[in-house]
Amino acid sequence: MRHYEIVFMIHPNKSERANEVILKYKKLILDLSGKIHRFEDWGRRQLSYPIKKLDKAHYILMNVEISQKNICKIENAFKFDDFIIRNIIFSVKKAISKISPMLKEKNNIKNKQEDLVIKKINL
Repeated sequence: MRHYEIVFMIHPNKSERANEVILKYKKLILDLSGKIHRFEDWGRRQLSYPIKKLDKAHYILMNVEISQKNICKIENAFKFDDFIIRNIIFSVKKAISKISPMLKEKNNIKNKQEDLVIKKINL
């Protein structure tokens, strides 16, 4: 079994059904005898450049352990899913389970905003 990092983007108009899409791919990975080492929902974010005339997308990151044969099945599922506008799959050397820099940044921004609200309330 090999380790992979998967990032996929869900169409922003289908963002309210993101949980269904996420569960679909988690189930697919587990059904194919894979293991999920890390899962992060980065939420809806601005794209660097338009994709299919879209400016935003809902980002998902997964680190999985699965066979090479089965990763091809996942790639194929992405290809024919209208909810997925873009995806990328990297092969990595070992399982990654620690929090990603992207989520750390998101949490830091959230904490700073909460601190500002608390300061305003205390004033």
